[in-house]
Amino acid sequence: MGMSEDEKEIKKELAGYKRKITETAGMIHDIVEDTLWVDYVKLLSLSELIQVQMQEMLDFKSKYDFLK
Repeated sequence: MGMSEDEKEIKKELAGYKRKITETAGMIHDIVEDTLWVDYVKLLSLSELIQVQMQEMLDFKSKYDFLK
């Protein structure tokens, strides 16, 4: 059985949440790899942002059984 159009849209929205988390993680990676000595002060706020983003994604995902 294929996914309905609504399910496809919900999966697309979930992908958006995941993309934002990955982008934030990439920013942390770039700091660690390239600019740690200058930008280390940004790491705490970016880490906190990832925690918020992850919780938002998990909350969204928990609303839909087909995403589990």
